[in-house]
Amino acid sequence: MNISRQSRYRRHWLAWMALCSALVVHVADEALTGFLEWYNPTVRAMRERYPSLLLPTFTFEIWLSLLIFAIVMLIASSFFVWKGRWAMRPISYVFAGFMLMNGLLHIAGSLYTREFMPGVYSSPLLLAASIALIAYTRALNTTRESGSTT
Repeated sequence: MNISRQSRYRRHWLAWMALCSALVVHVADEALTGFLEWYNPTVRAMRERYPSLLLPTFTFEIWLSLLIFAIVMLIASSFFVWKGRWAMRPISYVFAGFMLMNGLLHIAGSLYTREFMPGVYSSPLLLAASIALIAYTRALNTTRESGSTT
């Protein structure tokens, strides 16, 4: 089946927006379940054990502000995904890769500690949206490569 270029761009954009939406849900999940109450003591303990480790601790307001800013920038950059700009393809892989790792770390941490970590409830949504973005970015690249050989 031959899918038009605009249709491929639209699917890539929808997958991008789905991952942005999943990230919004994930941040809300973390904020409502006390992620910083888990994160900050963990970072302090790690810095005590490994003094050269440069991991920051956050106040709730700073943490939430930084995440909101990041989400706004990701949504704003969706314009370039919609337009099919080539640079958004590797950026899509990086974004999806980070979110995939984030979701997996929440799930693995929950399995390791045998209790639900803050943010674990929305992790499956992050995983699904990340995999979708990777798949649609790959399809965009694959179709582009096969289309240029004919």
